[in-house]
Formats: sequence, C-alpha cells, structure tokens
Amino acid sequence: MYKHLYQRFLAAHPSELHFACHSHHYWPDCTREAHLQYWDDSCKYVDDKWGYIFSTKVPQAQKLIAANLGLSHPEQIVFAPNTHEFVFRLLSSLNWKKPVRILTTDSEFYSFDRQINRLSELPEFEVVKVPTLPFETFHERFEEALGSANWDMIFFSQVFFNSGLVADISRLAAKAPASAMVVIDGYHAFMAVPTDLSSVQERIFYLAGSYKYAQGGEGACFLYVPTGTRHRPLYTGWFAELSHLSAVGNEVGYPTNALQYAGSTMDFSGVYRLIATLETFKKEGLSAEVIHQVVQRNQKLFLQELSGKPHPLLQGSKVLMTHPEQHGHFLTFELPSTEDTQKLVKELAGKGIKTDSRGNRLRFGFGLYHDEQDVRDLISRL
Repeated sequence: MYKHLYQRFLAAHPSELHFACHSHHYWPDCTREAHLQYWDDSCKYVDDKWGYIFSTKVPQAQKLIAANLGLSHPEQIVFAPNTHEFVFRLLSSLNWKKPVRILTTDSEFYSFDRQINRLSELPEFEVVKVPTLPFETFHERFEEALGSANWDMIFFSQVFFNSGLVADISRLAAKAPASAMVVIDGYHAFMAVPTDLSSVQERIFYLAGSYKYAQGGEGACFLYVPTGTRHRPLYTGWFAELSHLSAVGNEVGYPTNALQYAGSTMDFSGVYRLIATLETFKKEGLSAEVIHQVVQRNQKLFLQELSGKPHPLLQGSKVLMTHPEQHGHFLTFELPSTEDTQKLVKELAGKGIKTDSRGNRLRFGFGLYHDEQDVRDLISRL
C-alpha cells in the first residue's frame, strides 16, 4: 500500500527482500529532494546558514517530533549527529567528584553500553545491569533495583534493540528516585510504537533519531530535555553559545533551554531528511499508530505462515515476545548459538533475504515498504 513512497530504494534492490529495516531502513523518495535542498540552502545562505537553520529548520523539526511524542515544549529538543554524543554529554553532567551510580539493563545499545563498560573500569563508577529476561518479571525486578540505592542515572530502552520487547516508561519513571536523572533510549520506538510522553515529559530525558523508523537516515539524532533542567555538561560545544546564557562569576555560561546539551558544527542534511519524512507521513495520514497497525498485520501474517512451514531453526516458539500488540517492529528469534545464527544469516542472504543478528539472536524487521505478498515471498524462500 505504501510502496510508492520508496520507489528509488526498491528499484535499486529489485530481487532483495529487505527485512532488516530495524537496522538500516529504506529512505522514502522525499528524502532525496530534502538532501539536495540542504545543498541549495548552503549555497544560498553561505555564512548565514546557521542563522537560517536554527531559526527555520530546527523549529520545524522540533514541532514535528513533539507532535509525534505528545510533547508540549518543542523547543526542549536539541539535535546531534549521533546518540553517543548525547550519552556522553548526559554522563558528563553528573558529579564525577563523588561515586557515580548508574542503573541500567543488560540490553542497551552499544552507544551507551560500551561507554559505561569503559567508565565502570574507573573506581568512581558503579554500574548495575538488570537482565531483561525473563521479561515477564522485568518490571518488578527493575523496580526493586530502583529502590536499592541512590542512583545518579537511570537509563533504559523503551524498545530493547536485541529483542523488540517494550518497557513501560510511565511505570518505571514513576518509581525512579526524584534525585536521579532518568534517560529513555527511544530509538527503536520513535515512529514505530505509539508513544505519548505528556505524563512524563517533566521527568525524563528522551533520546532517539531518524536512522530507524523515522526513516530519514543517519546524522539526525535528538534529545528531549525536561523544562527546568539546569545542567553544565563537561562535554559541551559552541552551539550552546547560540542561546541566552546564565553564568556565575567567571563560570562558562549555559543556556536555560535544551541547547545546554548542544554540541558543535554538524551536517544538518539529516535533519532536512527527517523533516521531509515526517511531513510526508503527515500528508499520508501515517501516524505512529497507523504505521504500527500495518507492521503488526505483517508480523502476524509472518508468524501464521511460518507455523505451516517447518524450519529447523525458525520456529514461532523461538520468538522473544510477550505482548504481540505491544511489541517493536522486528521479531527476534533466539537460536542455539551465535555460529548457527551467523550461518543462517548467510544462507538467507543467498536467497535474497536481508536480515541481521546480534549474538545468537536473529532479527526480522518489518516496514511500510512490505505488503502481504512480500511476507509470503519471504516464507516461500525460507
């Protein structure tokens, strides 16, 4: 139904069934014109480019994102080229002169996990990871951990990248100690799982971007900063000088809005592409709710068809899922070993099926450029 939005990418891969859109999503055709528009604007404005971008394009992107997340303060959204930049800026806002305690899970993406693994080598850092599995008891176990110490940062995903399982943001944020910084990684949820942050927008930092389901490609990540936040991250950049600064004595001044978490010079072509995608979705009536329904139908069809085609490894019982109606946009098969998984990925690639894996977990992603026939073609090639 929505293949017309992706004609260029589909034409470039006519024989491939691309079921890795949770990893590298096809871009809608509208993003090509947006990419060219960035070049044209750079040519037109030259030295005045930053003024134009921050006065026109950034507010446009902020409003589109806020509308899709139920946020009342679009101006509290700041952009960066990647999530790791935000992760380290958030970490650098904590007081490193005393022991730093971080509560998280064993299923966070590498931009956070690798960084805290490195920091945990320092005696000042204490990192506790709550296992996400078994997921039936995850929330209770995480809540118990929330009350076990005075945490400086609490970091967890809305949709876990290695399973597709969905955490209850409101429930866990409500139980978090008032003194802790609560950060939600929403990358696998934004424009996939319907999300309304209105009830927690004054409590959480929300991190996401356009590389996955927002479909604008790399280079356009964002952080929502709760109003009233007054932080002084050690890792800072000159974009933070673009707003009203507050300082004491000879201290480095910081903005009182989201730009306190801004970095430095970046390529804004990704933000242009993100705007184009979100505007196109808006015109097509493709809210996160509608997109989620389309994907759910295809996931359900895939599992139904799979049940009638016995496979030595790909079995419905191997899928990590607790609530089919509240699940991310990829299905994760937990296989016997990493070797089995890597071998199967190669075998599928040989049949024109693009997937990806993490350890012994094989992931099939579903997007708007899939229809029922694509799902049936996928099953027939297995």
